[in-house]
Amino acid sequence: MTLKELGWCPHFEAAFAPHRAKGWVPARLIRETTINYGAFLEGGDEIEEIDVILSGRVWHEAACDADLPAVGDWVAVELGHENQDHVIRALLPRRTCFARKMPGNSSQAQVIGANVDIVTVVTDAGPDFNLRRMERYFTLIGRSGATALVLVNKSDLFTKAENRKAADEIAALWDGASVHITSAIKGEGLKVLKKHLKPGVTMCVVGSSGVGKSTLVNQLYGEEWQWTGEVNETTGKGRHTTTSRELVPLDDGGMLIDNPGMREIQMWTDEGTLRESFADLEALSAGCRFADCSHRNDAGCAIREAVDKGELDPARHASFLNLENEIAALKKRAEKRRMAVERWAKRSHRVKARNLNDRIQLERDERGDL
Repeated sequence: MTLKELGWCPHFEAAFAPHRAKGWVPARLIRETTINYGAFLEGGDEIEEIDVILSGRVWHEAACDADLPAVGDWVAVELGHENQDHVIRALLPRRTCFARKMPGNSSQAQVIGANVDIVTVVTDAGPDFNLRRMERYFTLIGRSGATALVLVNKSDLFTKAENRKAADEIAALWDGASVHITSAIKGEGLKVLKKHLKPGVTMCVVGSSGVGKSTLVNQLYGEEWQWTGEVNETTGKGRHTTTSRELVPLDDGGMLIDNPGMREIQMWTDEGTLRESFADLEALSAGCRFADCSHRNDAGCAIREAVDKGELDPARHASFLNLENEIAALKKRAEKRRMAVERWAKRSHRVKARNLNDRIQLERDERGDL
């Protein structure tokens, strides 16, 4: 494999030029652990895998965790000699970044995959089918800059009508999404994915645990690189799980990032992205009687009127309102974090000033100054 087959392009070459002059080499991160990263770098005729650590400078320059290197990132590495560590000296600007809000109360983003070309969402027409969750996926994918691909998988477990209905409803949510009905057991999902995977293309596979992601990944990779177990007859869920995020090169070309099951898809976005994701509701809101309409029970609300007439899905209306509330909560948490950081910075400044004064006074005492 070459760097180009790993996704290297003029965008990264231009960004890397200043680092090349320092003797550093380009590498792509394929794995992240608690103490280091795994990375691919070009080594003659072959791609070499190495372990790298993060330099203190890159760590301190990151404003938040999302600014730290993540799986899929291209970095500049200073190679160590003999028993020295290989060190990440710089993070190259990302072309795309697929991220969600960190689970829990954090207001920060969690990077799922960097420099991803296609995000594939795997679901089914049964227990996992959830249009509200799909809306969130599409919003995050749209914000990332990647292309959306959806597999309504496990079609062999449901009727043709059920599969078609699920696929049509998902496709109606996002014009740019490519939606396919597949069965991993029959190899249909494999055919769809192979059509999109080419040398240099990076695909990220996401979806709830048990919808067939790992089976698809196994088929793509050509071997059982992830353990898969039996399917629970009651829930229809597989007992296997993906436990870590990893970028894997494929024999037929392309790179794949498989992810742990993500049932919690919380927004890490802004109001502008929300408006774009609900352009139809925004168009309706222009007809509301009052400019500050909350779109709930306000008199003259055009959106409520569309719901009452059956022209708008009540669930989509509810999702729109919930996303508004979620983003408002994110902004509130972000503001609290900003204030906390400012208080910490002021306190740190006072401590440093006090320590400096103490040191100056100590030096004066030692010199016997008056």
